[in-house]
Amino acid sequence: MPVLSEELNDAEQKTTLAGSSHAVWILDPIDGTSNFVAGIPYYCTSLALMIDGDVNLGLVYDPNRHECFYACKGCGAHLNEHAINEIKGHRVNNTDLSNAMALVDLKRLSTRLKTQLTVSAPYRSQRSFGTSALDWCWIATGRCQLYLHGKQMLWDYAAGHLILDEAGGASSTLDNEALVFMNLSPRSVIAASNYRLYKAWREWLELHRYADDLSMHPSNYGKANRRKAKRA
Repeated sequence: MPVLSEELNDAEQKTTLAGSSHAVWILDPIDGTSNFVAGIPYYCTSLALMIDGDVNLGLVYDPNRHECFYACKGCGAHLNEHAINEIKGHRVNNTDLSNAMALVDLKRLSTRLKTQLTVSAPYRSQRSFGTSALDWCWIATGRCQLYLHGKQMLWDYAAGHLILDEAGGASSTLDNEALVFMNLSPRSVIAASNYRLYKAWREWLELHRYADDLSMHPSNYGKANRRKAKRA
């Protein structure tokens, strides 16, 4: 079975994905390489099995904490021997945006959105740890409740997305599109540990992403196009 990995060059990645007519493993041996090199104990190995364009199995292993997060499509998500939803039961199932802890990677966001998050952040506190696959798992377990990242590749989100989904979380791109798994283009990510929190987070981002240029807000695209049509 072919293996798609971050370590392959661009041509090899395209060939591997295009040639995987049925199933392919998606592997990131060390996600959080900069942390690993610097001796910061926040990195992991991420592995996902994609069958016919859907991720059916996801596993993320954190060697520093001996934590193995894994999920099988339709069978729930687990942390070591415990179901993640049982673990989350011991945490506050927060649906209040103002009381949430957020994982936000600021450097890959637009200047406009970074400014809005700095000036009027809607959450209680924010962190950035630098390992995408493990971030997804921490959102899934409720250690943090909100997630925002401006640019992730397939191996960054394939396993973590399934783990979050099976744990009852929700996610999309910043443009409110579903993440895709048969494409090597980078994707933005917003996510939350439950749907109500995700909905509030998405609505805040949709409003503040275009705060100083409301003509760019998606709700105004149709209006702008209609005005162009009238002038034509």
